[in-house]
Amino acid sequence: MKLFIGNKNYSSWSFRVWLTMKVRNIEFEENLRPFDVANDYADFFTFSPTGKVPVLQHKGSTIYESLSILEYLAELYPKKNLWPEEQITRSNARCIANEMHAGFTALRAACPMNMRRKISRIELSEATVKDIHRIETIWTECLKKSGGPYLFGKYSIADGMYAPIVNRFQIYELSHSDVVSTYTKTMTALPAWQEWNKASHAESWVVEIDEV
Repeated sequence: MKLFIGNKNYSSWSFRVWLTMKVRNIEFEENLRPFDVANDYADFFTFSPTGKVPVLQHKGSTIYESLSILEYLAELYPKKNLWPEEQITRSNARCIANEMHAGFTALRAACPMNMRRKISRIELSEATVKDIHRIETIWTECLKKSGGPYLFGKYSIADGMYAPIVNRFQIYELSHSDVVSTYTKTMTALPAWQEWNKASHAESWVVEIDEV
């Protein structure tokens, strides 16, 4: 099983899959391909039908799109419990994971993931603030209902999908919520998170468009 990812400093979609596989002890071969903006990511098309990462190769098949990869892994490893076991809870987890996958475009555009960025605030649009408040609400409701420490009690795909948002909330100082602070400490304490973060700081590549 081979996982193609982009720069660890910037590749939020790669991070979602990589982190979840690490946390749930799913073995894979990592293949990091640095972003090549100048050449319009030409190299990515040698392994990715969309020219984007992440991409999972397994038994002759190519699976792409972060959430689709995670769903594939959930089916491949049912005992890993990548989704909550109870049906309604699992449905709720899928709802917010899909909301993350398809939404929050204002926040994602204005505040790119950047593990090395010096913590500082930026001016935010109304649409970005609306996204922030919605995420605060999701996290607050999920953690209150589950009791934590993760969104649905145990780490799940939902946590993986929101992991890059944790970074964004940190580096752009987007929230003063106690719930956000507590959840941030939980996520960033993960050994897998720390492994990715350390590697991101060791990278020399700079993608100017993501240096806000």
